[in-house]
Amino acid sequence: MSDTSAPRWIDPIACHYPEYGTREVETNPHLSHQVTWIETTRFRPKMHLVGRLRYYYKWPGHGGGLWWRTRYWPTRRRVLNIRGEYTPKTKRREKTIVDKRPIWWTLAFLAFLLLPFVVPAASYNTVMSAAAVFAIYTAINLCWMLIVGTAGIFSLASYAVVGAAAYGATYLAIHLGLPWWALPLIGSLIGLGFGVMIALPAMRLDGFYYALLTLGVVELCRVYVVQSREFGSATGGLYGAPSYLPASLGQSAKLMVSYYIAILVMTLALFTYRFIDGKRLGRLLRMAPEKKEAFAQACGVDFIRARIMVFLLSSTALGFIGGFYATHFGGASPNLFSFDTLLLSLAMLVIGGIGRSEGAVAGTVIVVFIDRVLIDLGPLRYMLIGAIMLGVVLFLKGGLFGIKQQFRTWRNKKKSERRATRAEKGGEMLPEEATEIEDKDQVFFRRFDKMQRDFLKRLVTDAVVDEHRTRPLGQHSEALERLLIYFRRQGQVDKYAVMVLEEFKAYRIVALSGHRGTAPRVVEDKNYPSPEEAYHALFLRRVQDLLES
Repeated sequence: MSDTSAPRWIDPIACHYPEYGTREVETNPHLSHQVTWIETTRFRPKMHLVGRLRYYYKWPGHGGGLWWRTRYWPTRRRVLNIRGEYTPKTKRREKTIVDKRPIWWTLAFLAFLLLPFVVPAASYNTVMSAAAVFAIYTAINLCWMLIVGTAGIFSLASYAVVGAAAYGATYLAIHLGLPWWALPLIGSLIGLGFGVMIALPAMRLDGFYYALLTLGVVELCRVYVVQSREFGSATGGLYGAPSYLPASLGQSAKLMVSYYIAILVMTLALFTYRFIDGKRLGRLLRMAPEKKEAFAQACGVDFIRARIMVFLLSSTALGFIGGFYATHFGGASPNLFSFDTLLLSLAMLVIGGIGRSEGAVAGTVIVVFIDRVLIDLGPLRYMLIGAIMLGVVLFLKGGLFGIKQQFRTWRNKKKSERRATRAEKGGEMLPEEATEIEDKDQVFFRRFDKMQRDFLKRLVTDAVVDEHRTRPLGQHSEALERLLIYFRRQGQVDKYAVMVLEEFKAYRIVALSGHRGTAPRVVEDKNYPSPEEAYHALFLRRVQDLLES
């Protein structure tokens, strides 16, 4: 029994057919179409700023100067990689510095140059000695980074090459009376020969097995120099190499000059790293990463030859540093072959990040500062280095200089999670998405469509559904007519339709593809005996989609 108090709708065109009588059906109470708009405008949630956070400065656009950029002589490389673009929102010209590393390198070199003038007098000797050691270790780690990162050869014999060059150059300088400037050159030849000897097994061994082999070479060199009298087994090392420092300089002046020359050697190592990693050899090896060597070789990339070339060039550079080490410290000690030195150097690479030159510099700064400056901590400083290294391995993927990319990945993940779980005010389009769309009509259309759907959901009642079931076609009440108009004006893509299988006998609901030549998609296998039942089933499916949207 129907409720007598419920509003009833009278068909206005029933008067044209008096023989059928007046048609009345139960309907919804009148609901103004502005009710959703009023509720939306009164809705005042806590809003947050959306869009990309400009944490870096956007330079204004320029005119004719766009085509004039300073380049590194004699190459065609620009000093700064600048990208010109237009802001999607304001159409304003602006510039973005894509790669800011040259700026950070310049600031770092300025800090290195000004360091001797800001060090306190009380700790001047300690800090300057540690700074010179830092520059030498950084040069060694940069060459080692070429072997491990660029060439992909897991060699642990880098300090063995440096030690062999230092011992060899010192031994020849003592017996032949060579000047100090000849020691780095002799060290380069020794490093090249030592590199050839170590590189031969690299053509057969790989990964963990080659690392064990080079570790055995380091231990073999340490045992030999410790037990050999010619290499100073009784004195704890081989000393007596000529120094590049004049004897007339004072202690402070010697520390400053040795520091700046060590910085010069580090700079040469940086240029060597950039020349090898950024040129043809480095690009070839980046085409043949780990576990894809066979594919690269099938494409014509001779990655084995490129690896050996990088290894030999790095060994030559390590030999040069070994010769400089001998003239800097006046000789060589077995500490170069010790396992402690190897572990500290591994900590430098891991903390900074393997495969990045700035990572080698930052990791060396941290480890050398803890090891050489914080001497008062005693053995506790090694535990501190181990804790930092463990934390980097557990929580960071690419060392300290991988934090930026790791943070961006985490931030994008959290953005996606918030977008998936948050009910927003702006309609189908999220606020973050709205700021990136140039056609703002889409934003307002989707917002209007959402408010319209919220209003139409209130019109879906049992009375309206029953009215459509009794008469799918013809004149309808206001609530049902609004629903049908909204359903009919939807796009053709995935729009429901009734397909006639057999006229007056079988009908089926399908979804249109919206593309010419593409057949409709069958929504359900159920067949309906009359068009009225098919129309009503299609109406119920549209209502269900509306309520679930």
